[in-house]
Amino acid sequence: MIRVLIADDQMMIRQGFTVLLNAEPGIEVVGQAVDGLDAVAKVAELAPDVVLMDIRMPELGGIEATRRITAPAGATVKVLVLTTFDLDEYVYEALRAGASGFLLKDASAAELAQAVRVVAAGEALLAPNITKRLIAEFSRMTVAPRSPLKERVGDLTERETEVLSLIAQGLSNAEIAERLVVAEQTVKTHVSRILVKLGLRDRTQAAVFAYETGLVRPAAY
Repeated sequence: MIRVLIADDQMMIRQGFTVLLNAEPGIEVVGQAVDGLDAVAKVAELAPDVVLMDIRMPELGGIEATRRITAPAGATVKVLVLTTFDLDEYVYEALRAGASGFLLKDASAAELAQAVRVVAAGEALLAPNITKRLIAEFSRMTVAPRSPLKERVGDLTERETEVLSLIAQGLSNAEIAERLVVAEQTVKTHVSRILVKLGLRDRTQAAVFAYETGLVRPAAY
């Protein structure tokens, strides 16, 4: 059972998502939070697997709440950012703060449930219809690569660097396997090693890392 916490200052959003998710097999909404501070406290109290996090909330915004939730060593909870706009100016910062992906609030019930399952499984989730535009936004907002990050890229093998680049392009394990003509299990092994070597939590953080180091650039598309 995937345990979900919904953090949003709008009661209708919280209640609506609660009804939708509780109707899905294998998913249980264990609590609701009215703002960022409440979300941080509820995560500590309820230990959910996934937090659906609104970005704009009173008291403490979703970005800082995400950072506080995911920062502690050993934290396993995944944060899925909810946003009204497909290129919300704060989405990039939320991903850097530790979010595992984001979803538009007008997503269907099926898309919402699938997003929760994907994030809970440790996969990245960038709304498919806007991934390429988000990639462009990543590139536009990324500053000059920081030397400590660039040095960490050197820890990767040539194949791992290639896989990291494809992750940043939004490809799934199956798509990467097809592109590289290898077994999907081999790709999973590469992904696991990349995360361990770079000290990253999940694929989304790997994608952010790839842009921040300049490994992936807009010209690649």
